[in-house]
Amino acid sequence: MLKTKYSDGFFSIDKEHGFLPVAEPLRKLPKVYSDLQELIDNMPIEKEDGTKGLLHTEGAFEEAVLEIENHVEQVKKEEDPFVRAALFRAYSFVCSAYTLAPAHHHFIAKGSYGKAHRTVPKNIAQPFAEVANQLGQFPFIDYHYSYSLGNYYKINPKGGFNWENLGMAAKFSGMSDERGFIMLHVDINQYSPQLIEGSMGIVNAQSDEEMNHHLELVGTALKHMNERRKLMWEASRWKHYNDFRVFIMGVKGNTDIFDDGLIYKGVWDEPKAFRGQTGAQDNIIPTADIISGVVDFYPENQLTQYLMDLRQYRPVCVQNFLKDLKQYSSGSAGTIARLKASNNQEGLQLLLKILEEIYLFRNGHWQFVQKYIMSNTAYPKATGGTPITSWIPNQIKAVLAAMTTVDQLTEDGANGFEKNEWKSGFEKKVQLLNKQLEIVQVPSFNPEDVFKLNAALGLNDA
Repeated sequence: MLKTKYSDGFFSIDKEHGFLPVAEPLRKLPKVYSDLQELIDNMPIEKEDGTKGLLHTEGAFEEAVLEIENHVEQVKKEEDPFVRAALFRAYSFVCSAYTLAPAHHHFIAKGSYGKAHRTVPKNIAQPFAEVANQLGQFPFIDYHYSYSLGNYYKINPKGGFNWENLGMAAKFSGMSDERGFIMLHVDINQYSPQLIEGSMGIVNAQSDEEMNHHLELVGTALKHMNERRKLMWEASRWKHYNDFRVFIMGVKGNTDIFDDGLIYKGVWDEPKAFRGQTGAQDNIIPTADIISGVVDFYPENQLTQYLMDLRQYRPVCVQNFLKDLKQYSSGSAGTIARLKASNNQEGLQLLLKILEEIYLFRNGHWQFVQKYIMSNTAYPKATGGTPITSWIPNQIKAVLAAMTTVDQLTEDGANGFEKNEWKSGFEKKVQLLNKQLEIVQVPSFNPEDVFKLNAALGLNDA
C-alpha cells in the first residue's frame, strides 16, 4: 500500500512538505566545525562582502583545504538529520571545489575545461564518506542535500519560497546568476505538496469523481511549476552559466575531466566515478511521469538507462516513494488503464492537460540546454554525465508517445473536446523535435539554429 509519508527526518515526502525539507536547512555548521564553515564562507569566487574568495585565485583553495582538521570521529557521533545534511552539503562543496578548481581556471584561461585533481585529501574524504554513508548517499555533490533543496535560506524569514527571497548557504561563484539558477529549483518545488497530494489521491481514487479531482490537482500543480520555471530566463542569465557550471560536474561520464575516476584518500584505493549534480535528480518529473503513465513509454535504450541510474542519486525516502508509486500505478492500476476501463472522458482530457504540462516542462528544459549550455560551450556532456544533444529529446519522445495513446482514447466533442485542434498543436511539437534533431546530427552545428525553431513553431519558452 502507498504510504502517506516517506521521511528520513530531513525530507518528508507527503502532502504537507512535498519534496522540500521539513524545515529550513541549517545555514551554518555547529561550532565544532568552525574551520570547515570558515572555509565554506571564504570559498566563493566572489564573497558576500564583495571581496574575492579563495576560488578566485588559482591554487588558493587547495592550500586552504589541506589545513582543515579531519573531523571524521566527530561526524561519526552526529545523529541530528539536519546536522548530517549540513555536513554532507559542506563536504560535497569542498570536494567539488577542490577537485574541479583546476578545470575552472583552465576554462578561464583557455576557454575549455581542463583536468581535475584526481584525489580527494584524507581530511575531506573520510568525513565525507562517513556522512554520506549515514544518509545512504554517494559522496559527491547532489541536488537534494547539497546544491539545491538543502542549500536555501529565506532572506526574509516571514516571506515565501519565491527565488528572489532565497539565498544559498554554500556557493561556488557567489554571484547572482548562480543564486537565481539553483534557488529557482527550490521555488518550483513550493508546489510539490499539491503534486504529492494529487498523485497519492489518483492511486487511492475509488470513483471517477475522486480520480478527476486529483488529476486536476496534479495538472494545476504542474502548471504553477511551469510558470515559475520560465522565470529562469530572468533569474539567471544564460551567458553566465559557465561561471559556476564546472563545479557541479560529475566524474561518471566526464572522462575528459576526471579520466578513470576519483580516489578518496583513506577510504578507497581504487578510483570511484559518481554522477554530478543535475536538475534531472529533481523529483517533479519522475513523479509526474509515473502517475501519468509516461514512464511506460520510455524508449528501451542507453539514455533511459541513464535516467533510471539517476534514481540512485536521491534520498532513500524519495527512492522508496518513487518505487512504491510505480508499483501501485502499474498495469491495470495505471492511470491510463483505469481511465480507459471506465471510459472516463473528462479524466482523459485532464490527463492530456497533465501531459501538456510535462511536455512544456521538458521542452522548456531542452531550450535551457540550447542556450545555457550549447551556446556557451562545445563540451558534449551534461553535469550528470549524459550526452547534451540527445538526453532530453529521448524523454520528450516518451511524452509524445503517451499523448498519442491518450488521444486515441478520447472522443471528439466529449465535454467540448476538439480533437482536430489538439492534433494541430501536437503535430507542431513533433515537427519541432524532428527538425531540431536533424540539425544536431550535423557536425559543428549552430546552436542558435536549434533555438530559433522554437519561436518559428510557436513553442518558444522565454
